[in-house]
Amino acid sequence: MQQRDIQILQEMGLSAWQIRKPDCFPSLTQSVIDLPAQCRLLFVTAETLDEHDAWLFGNILRSMKLTPEQALSLPPHALSELGKHHLIWCWFAGCDGVAPSDCRVLHSESLRLMHEKPASKKALWQQICAFND
Repeated sequence: MQQRDIQILQEMGLSAWQIRKPDCFPSLTQSVIDLPAQCRLLFVTAETLDEHDAWLFGNILRSMKLTPEQALSLPPHALSELGKHHLIWCWFAGCDGVAPSDCRVLHSESLRLMHEKPASKKALWQQICAFND
């Protein structure tokens, strides 16, 4: 269920529940997102990137010594469907969520806001450097 759907239910006064033991419901299929083996960075954002955002994202990847083929973007609600992975980094840009296990986690403002705020870029860079020490 997407975050938007959960918010609509909450506004209606209804609770959203997550099944803890899906094995009890054999007819219920759970979708699983298996990341490609070469994926090292998961970029989590609710926004769609425009050309300017993609340019900044590419520059940040290069500074981390990663290629675009080693990165994948997912919306926050898809994290619960994440299956096997070989991730090193999980970067939350302008949103929150629970990172997959065994990852270095980064938090920043959205790329759109980072264009206008050099301090946001600096804060992200400091997080990246902290893991490399």
